[in-house]
Amino acid sequence: MKIDPFTISVSSNEMQDLRQRIGVTRWPSAIENAGWSLGMDAGYLKDLSEYWLRHFDWRAVEATLNKVPHYKAAIEGRSLHFVHMRSRETNAIPIVLTHGWPSTFAELLKLGDMLARPTAYGRASSQGFHVVIPSLPGYAFSSPPTALGTNTFVIAALWSALMKGLGYGQFMAHGGDIGAGVSTALGLRHSPRILGVHLHFIPGSYQPPIGDANPLSAEETSFLTARASWIEREGGYSHIQATKPDVLGPALNDSPVGLAAWIVDKFRSWSDCDGDVERRFTRDEILTTISLFWFTRSMPSAIRLYWENRLQPMKFEPAQRVSMPVAFARFPKEIFVPPRSYVERGYNIVRWTEMPKGGHFAALEEPEILADDIREFSRQFR
Repeated sequence: MKIDPFTISVSSNEMQDLRQRIGVTRWPSAIENAGWSLGMDAGYLKDLSEYWLRHFDWRAVEATLNKVPHYKAAIEGRSLHFVHMRSRETNAIPIVLTHGWPSTFAELLKLGDMLARPTAYGRASSQGFHVVIPSLPGYAFSSPPTALGTNTFVIAALWSALMKGLGYGQFMAHGGDIGAGVSTALGLRHSPRILGVHLHFIPGSYQPPIGDANPLSAEETSFLTARASWIEREGGYSHIQATKPDVLGPALNDSPVGLAAWIVDKFRSWSDCDGDVERRFTRDEILTTISLFWFTRSMPSAIRLYWENRLQPMKFEPAQRVSMPVAFARFPKEIFVPPRSYVERGYNIVRWTEMPKGGHFAALEEPEILADDIREFSRQFR
């Protein structure tokens, strides 16, 4: 495996192109006093776009991102971008943190720093981790797949190869959203390598085996009904991305404001913000994610992962189980969380933590309590 250092460097031409595109946006007609009821508040989107055009300092963001060590690894004909934070602690545990959609590696940097440098945050030096944060294939600076077939199980194999190439025989895995699916796939297909799995989301396609000897409880049936209702109300994005991503991709790749609308809706709807997205995220945090997708032209390849995962869902066979220790951090505003009994049908849950606040973007919303939960879970492996 060939690994080279990498530095983020967006050209001035790309930045000028972005400014020009925002400046000539063809704004759609608006419904008076509609607010967010149709999915996007037109006034907020215009304000955010104006800030992006005139005040957002990408060069400052770029310099901050480059403070951590970035690399690119050549694996099986692919170029995988990752951040590698080696801890100075002698008994540090390797851990791979996997982001989801519409997220990037940047969302996990604060969490990664907390895990790699525990003493900087008032935690014991014995709680350190060697942190690896890869970009999913086709996201940000990882090369997009050029052929069909890159699903969460393939990505898990790539992560296993990457960790081996970095000298980590065994390691922990953490993730939410698609990252939860990759972490689950690591537990299912690469169990000898995995010390433990820590999740704050259960993959949406997760289907444990249900038999006559252990039928669904009333609580589990109620959850499946509630999840179906959520998908009916909020799941339009997923259905499009999972069935016809290349119809949507060109628009998201060509219009920065369109891309912003597609992403901001999720940050507002899925976080613990009570409808005020900037109560949980700064404009710079929101625009960092949007800009990373824009400058790398990666949203078309990113949403294709939904198409791939539809063909390879997390449907467990009767004897299939994530058998190593699994911890689950339940954030109260997560989009949907199965009852523990349903999760335990397929996962060896040894730790279940009810978090006091936070939503789907846990690493960005509540990195401190998330890091503490990962540390506590890791004690058994030290």
